[in-house]
Amino acid sequence: MGKAIDFKQIQLLIMDVDGVLTDGGIIVHSDGSESKRFCVYDGHRIRMWHRSGRLSAIISGRDSRPTTLRAEQLEIKYVHQGCTQKLPAFESLMGELDMRPEQVAYVGAALMDIPIVRRVGFGVAVANAAEDLKQVADWATCRPGGSGAVGETIEYILRQAGVWEPLMQRYRI
Repeated sequence: MGKAIDFKQIQLLIMDVDGVLTDGGIIVHSDGSESKRFCVYDGHRIRMWHRSGRLSAIISGRDSRPTTLRAEQLEIKYVHQGCTQKLPAFESLMGELDMRPEQVAYVGAALMDIPIVRRVGFGVAVANAAEDLKQVADWATCRPGGSGAVGETIEYILRQAGVWEPLMQRYRI
């Protein structure tokens, strides 16, 4: 990490879907519908993120019913899909939520994530991300997309912000 990051001010986590919340694979069924595999570990950490009082959002290049359903399950209120250019969706979110880019962490995997990763307070590339994205990211996960990379990112941010331990109290006897 080259720049100084104030993790306490990170209030919004934006995630790509394909290659981040999933491994990037898509199963297309004979009726034309599709399936995606999401990691439960990520889902649990997203719920912890929300319990810490923070917001989450999705900006995806593809429009997908499974993504909509998973976002609903995890109570992710801000979902932008079918974004061939992701920056306008990001700028729209900043306006809608009255936030500054420094307050945002973004987790991506693809080349189209580079413009946002360059602008946010904490830009993250998953372990199996495009090399060019890794070069501009502030941090890279050890876990690949679809296998807990988002959960790893959330835990890292919350630990750095000093709020992980209070969230863990509910799991201690």
